[in-house]
Amino acid sequence: MNAKVPAAAPSWLPAALDYAPLVLFFIGYKLLGVLGGTAIFMVAITAAVLISKWKLGRISPMMWLSAILVIVFGGLTLYLHDPKFIQIKPTIIYAILSALLFGGLMRGRALLKTVLEHGYDGLSDRGWLLLSRNWAWFFAAMAVTNELLRRSVGFDAWLTIKVWGVTILTILFAAANVPMLLRHGLGGGEKDSAQ
Repeated sequence: MNAKVPAAAPSWLPAALDYAPLVLFFIGYKLLGVLGGTAIFMVAITAAVLISKWKLGRISPMMWLSAILVIVFGGLTLYLHDPKFIQIKPTIIYAILSALLFGGLMRGRALLKTVLEHGYDGLSDRGWLLLSRNWAWFFAAMAVTNELLRRSVGFDAWLTIKVWGVTILTILFAAANVPMLLRHGLGGGEKDSAQ
């Protein structure tokens, strides 16, 4: 008997599954403190993984990585009653993503193409390399920024910046790449012109 193929999921679902656990962590922290918020975060990321498998038929590598780190570092936070462990999780994710992208670039490969190819129709190989380079530097900067923030501001300020500031910054950074993407063929435009 064939495995059941999930029905087409709404286009907003992947983004909701990525951001909902973080927003629930923020709300949980405001209502229940660090430990309560962390427990909610762990439950929410587990639910997001299960919903992703059920509704999308797959779990992205990024979601797997995030879920594993939330469970491990969230567990340490709860067990040791120390919020620094859950604060380290973004640093590790950003550092891994940056290292993967830079590693691909050193081998002449744009690893983002593997993940995002269908979302960037017409983008040239040069465009993919530039996009991978830009995001590799962005993730490296975010890893450093997270470390600076977690060491210099309180948990409340750190979490507020993480939930709202980082989200806005990521959207702005993605938007700042659009002109370069258009110059390198995104949407059928002229390919491989100067940066």
